[in-house]
Amino acid sequence: MSSHHIVRDDQEPALIIANGASCSFELLGQLLEWSPFVVVLDNAIERVLQLDIKVDVLLGDFDGDFNPEIYKEKQFPLEVVHTPNQDKTDLEKAFDYLIEKGHKAVNVVWATGRRTDHTITNITNIVSYRNSLKIVILDDHSKVFLLPNTFNKWYTKNTPISLIPIGKVNGISTKNLKYPLNNESLTIGYRTGSSNEVLEDGIVTIEHQEGDLLLMECFD
Repeated sequence: MSSHHIVRDDQEPALIIANGASCSFELLGQLLEWSPFVVVLDNAIERVLQLDIKVDVLLGDFDGDFNPEIYKEKQFPLEVVHTPNQDKTDLEKAFDYLIEKGHKAVNVVWATGRRTDHTITNITNIVSYRNSLKIVILDDHSKVFLLPNTFNKWYTKNTPISLIPIGKVNGISTKNLKYPLNNESLTIGYRTGSSNEVLEDGIVTIEHQEGDLLLMECFD
């Protein structure tokens, strides 16, 4: 995997590497293909360096005996960002950093797997960034992102799709899904739109009136 990359323009999404379960080399290579700006959370840095990836920013609270200075020479030039605020996760602080730097979109890997509490928190927290950063969380099995009130995208037949409400979502209507919704509500813990699938090759439309609705594209 290449150890160098060049940011081509401001439209390319940044890449955050968190500290959950690793994804495949293939997925990482696809995300690095357009040479994104790479932010690594502190506890993942050793795993990332083993993959020969050029890192732009090392970010975290640097708990315990973690010494970020030792990585500056290995990854020169490397920006070290200390974020001691304990009211937010390191991933949220990485989002805040990118927003402050003017980034509009980010892909996130290694944010799922391992500890379930971290996985749930990482996925659900993206809703608070609805108006400031386009966030996509990816692993080898799924791609998760927050839906706008009207969403249209072309899919192949039988593509697995899940609709995950954060809290309660009202007024959901869909087109070209095997199990359609017609101005209905979904509520986390009671009724979700898990394990739906695309009915035919073509455009899938998903609309909702109120609430935060996540779409999970599944690859299994």
